[in-house]
This record gives sequence, C-alpha cells and structure tokens, in this order.
Amino acid sequence: MAQRLTRPLDPSSSSSAASLMEIDGVVGEASLIDVERGRDYGAVQDSDQASFHKTRGGKYSKRIKYYVPGTAWIPNYSPSFLGGDILAGLTVASMLIPQSVSYATSLANMSPLSGLFSASFPGLVYAFLGTCRQLNVAPEAALSLLVGQAVTEILLDHPDPHGEEGAMVAVAVCTIITMQVGLFSFLLGVFRLGFIDVVLSRALLRGFISAIAVVILTEQLVPMLGLSAILHQVHPESTWDKVLFLLEYAFTHANIRTTIVSFSALGVLIGLRAFKSKFQRYWWIYRVPEVLVVVILSTILCEQFRWDEEGVEILGSVPIKSMGAFVQFPIRAANLKFLRRTTSTSMLICVVGFLDSIVAAKQNASRFGYSVSPNRELVALGASNLAASFVPGTLPAFGSITRSRINGDVGGRTQMASIVCSVVVLLATFFLLPWLYFLPKCVLSAIICLVVFSLLREVPHDVGYYWKMSAWVELSLMCLTFFFSIVWNIEVGIMLSMIASLLLVVHRSSKTRMTILGRIPGTDRWKPINENPEAEEEAVPGALIIRIRENLDFANTAQLKERLRRLELYGIHKTHPSEEPRRQQATTLVFHMADVDTCDASAVEMFHELCEEYKSRHVRLFITHLRPRAQEQFLKGGIYDLLGGEAFQLNVADAMRVPVDDRH
Repeated sequence: MAQRLTRPLDPSSSSSAASLMEIDGVVGEASLIDVERGRDYGAVQDSDQASFHKTRGGKYSKRIKYYVPGTAWIPNYSPSFLGGDILAGLTVASMLIPQSVSYATSLANMSPLSGLFSASFPGLVYAFLGTCRQLNVAPEAALSLLVGQAVTEILLDHPDPHGEEGAMVAVAVCTIITMQVGLFSFLLGVFRLGFIDVVLSRALLRGFISAIAVVILTEQLVPMLGLSAILHQVHPESTWDKVLFLLEYAFTHANIRTTIVSFSALGVLIGLRAFKSKFQRYWWIYRVPEVLVVVILSTILCEQFRWDEEGVEILGSVPIKSMGAFVQFPIRAANLKFLRRTTSTSMLICVVGFLDSIVAAKQNASRFGYSVSPNRELVALGASNLAASFVPGTLPAFGSITRSRINGDVGGRTQMASIVCSVVVLLATFFLLPWLYFLPKCVLSAIICLVVFSLLREVPHDVGYYWKMSAWVELSLMCLTFFFSIVWNIEVGIMLSMIASLLLVVHRSSKTRMTILGRIPGTDRWKPINENPEAEEEAVPGALIIRIRENLDFANTAQLKERLRRLELYGIHKTHPSEEPRRQQATTLVFHMADVDTCDASAVEMFHELCEEYKSRHVRLFITHLRPRAQEQFLKGGIYDLLGGEAFQLNVADAMRVPVDDRH
C-alpha cells in the first residue's frame, strides 16, 4: 500500500474506491478489485501488517543468530559431529587440566582453582558467542605470567604476602584484572576495533614471545631447582636479577631430589613429544596426552617414595571454597582499590590475548572453510572474561594456537567440543583434585618449560629472515622488545615496542605517495619517470607534474609541502638536503589527482595554504583529473575561487597547452 488508511472504508460504496484512489494516489489493480468485490479492507490491512511483522521478525532472528552464534548452531547441531566433538573435548581437557594448574601455581602465583576455573567457565560462554568452532579459550602462559607479576608487585607492599590475607589480596587483584580484561575486550568489539591485529608488527610480537619464553624459563628454573624459599628471602626484581640469583645459588643451595624429579619429568615430556611426532601417522599415538601421563606417574611415584619428606614441594590439599562465596560481583570495595594499579596490565593482557586468539581463529577458519569476525571475537572473549570474573580469582582466558589446532586435528568440528572440554575440567576440579595431593610442584614447572620450546621454535627462522631481507627496522623492534622485557619487565618492554610500532605506522602513513610524471616522446601521454625510462622529465622547461597516488587526509597532508619541495629541487633521487639542488625551481606545477577519491577538511585547508604559497611565488598551478568528490571539497574549501576556473583542466596535456599570458 502506498499509504496506510486511518479509517475503514465501506467496501460496497463506489465513492469508497474513489476515496481510496485519492488517498493512495495510485492504487494497485488487485487492491481496487478487492474493494469492488466487497472484501473486507481491514482483513487486507491485517494481512499486510502480519507480513510486515513476519519480515521484521525474520530480520531480527537473523541478527540474533549473527551476534549470538549459539542460537544458530545448537538447533541445527548434527549428531554425526558428536563423536568427534566429545573426543576432541576429552583430549584437550586431558592436557589442559595439568597446564591450567601449572599456569596458576607457577606463573600467576595463585591457587590451582584459578587456573581450573579459567579453563572451564570462559570456554562455556565462548561456545555460545564465539565465531570460531575450534578455538579453545583457557589461561595462557604469557598472560598468566603478567597476572603473576602484578600480584607479586602488589604483595610486596603487604605485611603478610604468604599468609591468608596475602592470598585474599591475590584473589582480589586477579579478579579485578580479569574483569577489566573482559570489559576492555568487549568495548573494543562493540566499537569495531578488531583491526588492531594488523597494527602491531610480527617483529614486535616475536620479540615479545621470545622475551616471555626467557622470562618463563628463568621463573621456572627456581622451583625446578628447589630454590623457592630462598627466592622469597632475596626478592630479585627483574628477570636479569633472577638470572644472577640462579647463577649464585643454583650450584650451592639446590635441592638434589627436586632437581632430579623436575629434569627427569622434563626429559620424559620431551621424549614423549618427539615419539609422538615421529609416529603421528598412528592416530592413537598422536592422541596420547603426554602431560597427563607425566602428572599421573609423578604423583604415584611421589606418594610411593614420599619425596615430600626429602624436600620436594607437593600440591597438597586444595579446598574448593577457600575465599568465601563461590560467585561474587567483581566490582567490590576489596577489588576496586587495586583498579588503578592493574589497568595497564589489563590492557596489555587484552591486546596480547586477542592477537593470539585471532591468529588461532583465522588459522582454523581457513583450514575448515568458514569465516570469523574479529569484532565479534572481541565481544565473545570479553563476555567470557566478564562472566569468569564473577568467580573470584579466575585468570584471564584467551584462545590458544596449539590447543585449537589439536582440537581440530582430533575431530572437533563445532563449539560443542569446547563445552565438553569445559565440563570435563569442571568435573575434574570438584572430584579429581584430591587425587593430585602428592603432585610435585616442580613437575608443574617442568610442564611449563615444555611450553618454552614451542615459543622459541620460530625465533631462529624469523631472525634469519629479517637478516637476509636486511629488515633492520623490524630486527631492531624485535630486539628492543626483548631487551627491555628482560632488563626491566614484560610490561615496559611491550609498551615501549607498541609505541615504537605505532609511531612507525604513523610515520609511514604521513608520507604522501607521489611521483613525477614525464611525457612519452612524440605523444601527449604522461607516465611516472621512475617506471618509464623513456619518459622525459624536462619535456616542458620549468614544469613539474606531480601525481598524488592516494587519498588526502590530515595525516599525509601535513608533510606535503616538504615532500613537494624535495621533489622540486632533487627530483625522485634520494639526496641529502645539504647537497646542491639538481633541478631548477618550478614555474609551473601540475597536480595529477586521478588517484585522489576523497579529501578531508584538514587536507583541503592544508592544500589551500600550499596553493597560496605557490601563487605568492608566481608559480602557475593546475589541477587535473579531479574526481567529483574531491572537486566538491575543493569547491567548498575555496580552492576554486583561489586558483580560478582555468586552473582545473581535464588532463595534463590540456594544462600544458594553456598559454602563459592567459594566466596573468
């Protein structure tokens, strides 16, 4: 209907049809026939409204399925996927349970429950909101280390860092960090800032990962040598200080039994992993969780031979509800007092965690033929961590490249594998944790050391590649991140490198891409002289023809004046400003702007100032190949009034044919 009626018409009256035509303007043939046949127009209107609401409802239903993927895949879940998803969930859970306990106790300085809850609750939420079907969301080594450094720094100001009050402070710090991480991630996704994964360079990330590997290795050598008690007395601050601490005490104060157990466990882990990679064509060998095997064996042996009586620290009893209520609102007075001191760490965890997650998500999406949305991934990860923060002491959780790959290899095809994994971890938390009473803590450190080899595996290749490519900027950025992370701390190292990376992006984007055009002999065609050797640069004496190769904005127009001056005096050759000019000053300047589609207000203002300066030097100015959108901006910005209509020519050849006298 062209217009909705406000009152019913009498279908038996011919004037009603005329009124209908007057109101609608032009009435469809079918509608008029309905009226003349005496059908109830109100019924037709109700039918239209029902159709409208149905269409509207279908639109909303599609939007809900788009933003909440769980509402799409759960109703359409195929039972044929169930076997693979269950097997994948069990396999990942078998390696995730000891890993999460290790990350919580050895890296984050928290209770094993922090790691186990982080391996369960966020994964459940992500399964309903995430777009990647194989991504496993759980605690990560690097992020747990950042949490541990924040907890340790705050506990240094506490009178009883190793007592019950110190444990409550650690839970409060961890909770407020997880809450902030979730909030930052969620807001980044809502404001569609998922493109941050392309801003930070691979060199920066490789330097960060290398530093993380060295820091983790240094941190875990302390419990592997049985030096934890001495470490608490000496309190070395930076990683470099801890290296010196190890050199001083490792050969004189190490616990022999702890050292043998930890390095034996590490050797078995490496051996089993090498055996699996050699015989990975046998599926049952590939799926053997070597980490779980070592945990079970070391726990049994420790109980049988009572290594704890020989100085080997064990996991001991882990009460499930040691810190009050199981679920608490994260924004509480006890947590908020640590808000300011943990904000920078939370932002860093958010960025680094998302980068790892989106790499893992894109790898699996490409492998299994579907697409993922970085913005929706941020929302899903943010919601997962926000939900996890309601359980006090839960660590931040993000996607893992390794676990996600194993998830797909074993048979995971939907988010059901993540649900199975989370449920298994929860069951283990409540029912199997007492069985790990005699688990040696040094074995947990050995498990984490196994992660170090994975983190450092690609470093030699990347360093060699940057060296071969003479990519000194990337190599310097990598070394900068590594150096400051080791000498100072991880947070300072990554922050300085992120600032350097962003400055490089701004620096490169601020240089407007321009080239000098020369005329092809015997033609009216103008081509870039650096790409066409036959093009004559000085075809017209005193003329400089510049082609701008990108859109103009406030960033790349700021240095336009300086770039033009260098092209005017030195051409396309890279010459130091102290040398004598190679060209004469231009008397005619032509801007070829076929590649300029948009031009923002700041760029128009700067271009106007540039034109004023050249006019004051009595330089003839022409603008050619101007696109409609840019032309509209130039007209509004007063450039047309400044230069006059004849300055705007269709092409370079027309501009070159304008006589000099016509410009004065």
